[in-house]
Amino acid sequence: MTRYPLSGPLMGLLVVLSTPALAAGDATDDAVRWDVLHDMYFKDRPIEDAGGRIRIDAPARAHDAALVPVRVEVEPSLRLKTLSLLVDKNPVPLAATFRFGPASAGSGIETRVRVNEYTNVHAVGETQDGRLLMTEAYVKAAGGCSAPAVKDPQEAMARLGRIKVKLPETMTPGSPAMAQVLISHPNSSGLQFDQVSRTYIPAHYVQSIAVRVGGQTVLEADTDISISEDPNLRFSFVPVEGGSLEVVAHDTKGATFTRTVPLTAGSGKNEPAL
Repeated sequence: MTRYPLSGPLMGLLVVLSTPALAAGDATDDAVRWDVLHDMYFKDRPIEDAGGRIRIDAPARAHDAALVPVRVEVEPSLRLKTLSLLVDKNPVPLAATFRFGPASAGSGIETRVRVNEYTNVHAVGETQDGRLLMTEAYVKAAGGCSAPAVKDPQEAMARLGRIKVKLPETMTPGSPAMAQVLISHPNSSGLQFDQVSRTYIPAHYVQSIAVRVGGQTVLEADTDISISEDPNLRFSFVPVEGGSLEVVAHDTKGATFTRTVPLTAGSGKNEPAL
């Protein structure tokens, strides 16, 4: 039987499920699990309820557990240093951590995640003065981490690393604008089963994404297997006159993917699908 070393995803699974109360699945499961995740990712730092300053918009019942849209809205006056997105009951709960730079126009983010079973989804924002604010939403979905890829494997590898950037129809230098970045990548979780080879497909996913405008950072993201196939980010930034938007992504096999798009209205509108 083929054996694979304990990778990040598998180690995360063992750590989370090794807590007796979680393995038993008792009535306090959600609260106990969050306590474990709090300690795992934020140590002894206190976390406050965001009280509406941070909100999660996610479907109560997802249409596709492998492609669950999540939007984190942040009150405009609340500028975050980082934003962490966790899918509590996933094998690797921490889906992504976003760090916002000087070219960011807000701390909200939209993406798509895998959901392995009915779970809370948490967003934890770190303010400029180091406070942690948390909000949550409950999503009913199952099987997202082991679901087979939508695209044919050969087609997916042929398109590996293609980056599509969508910009708004109109932009004004210095005024906030929205952008969307899509990266063609299977983002294999390591939990998907190949029916032909009868083995698990090794984990292979995008692990970092950086977006810059005019040489300044908009955001940097550390991502993991809970981010869906073909990673998709939507965010706000501050355009600069005559500048470009640059995307740099790295995956777990050491590949680097880049794309630079001039900041002209509607850039990327007529690009072919990934």
